Amino acid sequence: MSDIKKVVLAYSGGLDTSVILKWLQDTYRCEVVTFTADLGQGEELEPARAKALKFGIKPEQIYIDDLREEFVRDFVFPMFRANTVYEGEYLLGTSIARPLIAKRLIEIVKATGADAICHGATGKGNDQVRFELGAYALKPDIKVIAPWREWDLLSREKLLAYAEANGIPVEMKHKQGGSPYSMDANLLHISYEGRHLEDPNAEPEEDMWRWTVAPEKAPDQAEYLMLDYRQGDVVAIDGQTMKAHEVLAWLNQLGGKHGIGRLDLVENRYVGMKSRGCYETPGGTILLKAHRAIESITLDREVAHLKDDLMPRYASLIYNGYWWAPERRALQALIDHTQANVNGTVRLKLYKGNVIVVGRDSKSDSLFDSTIATFEDDAGAYDQKDAGGFIKLNALRLRIAAKLAARRR
Repeated sequence: MSDIKKVVLAYSGGLDTSVILKWLQDTYRCEVVTFTADLGQGEELEPARAKALKFGIKPEQIYIDDLREEFVRDFVFPMFRANTVYEGEYLLGTSIARPLIAKRLIEIVKATGADAICHGATGKGNDQVRFELGAYALKPDIKVIAPWREWDLLSREKLLAYAEANGIPVEMKHKQGGSPYSMDANLLHISYEGRHLEDPNAEPEEDMWRWTVAPEKAPDQAEYLMLDYRQGDVVAIDGQTMKAHEVLAWLNQLGGKHGIGRLDLVENRYVGMKSRGCYETPGGTILLKAHRAIESITLDREVAHLKDDLMPRYASLIYNGYWWAPERRALQALIDHTQANVNGTVRLKLYKGNVIVVGRDSKSDSLFDSTIATFEDDAGAYDQKDAGGFIKLNALRLRIAAKLAARRR
């Protein structure tokens, strides 16, 4: 007999989590609380409520929460302040959503008096690590149920058979072969994995992509925009003040229109295997380019280089589920400290898959001094003779080593 009386399930209403809901009721004989996060995935959320009600979940035990603003303001934007990229390409669209979901799961556990949380991540993936590390960091004694590590429903066919036997509604597309990809979407990105993409040499089918047009089909006319930055975050587009989630939604629409943000990547998963995925991150791609542009005139050289040195470590912490760890928090404090003077505007041109910086300015915090950098007469602002001594001092060790090498020959 299980000692788990109530469990909070991360519930999308799709095939996997719908099966999990019924499986929890049958296997653990426990009360189930469902939690569905609106992270801007663009799907209708009410069907999840209807399915939960169908299987006896009390209305007050169904949580469907709009987390879009918190997601972008408190997770995506802090990540982009660090110019975060994993393995040189991936903008961490799936990874950065998981700590917020874990946080909300634990909040609901505390509100409802639940004993455990449950997620639908497989035993092969990264999400199981991210959900559970986050949950343990926020509630050390929480119990975790991971059905994919317990049950024998280890194929799509078995899931469909279980759904059929238990009267679980399944969309016709699932019955007729379904989508060829496993997809995850939020305001930062949409990802595609599985089926056709399991061959790393197979080109993605054009009709797979949902947010972006092919660059060759993008408009022939470039589009210009201006981003206003305050302390490292975009606060307005073309002079129009926006909330954080509105900024990202707007940039997704513009970037997708111009074929920006497609990525085909083989990444190294936490559990040790290589995994091929395709991603669309139009808004994030624009943000990364623009943020580096505003930093280029507002950050001290050595501070900028230090950030670049730390970024791969910071990216790995997010990818591997350590958002709530003390080392990530410490790095975030340093990163945020560097952003105090990252204020100003960046002008961009979007054209056929490209994000082109065409201008950057900071009235209050620019370190760019045209009187020094000019190729014209600088009226004595910079004494070029100073460079000679600087070079000789830096060359001293090289000259000593060269003399020693010559004597040895």
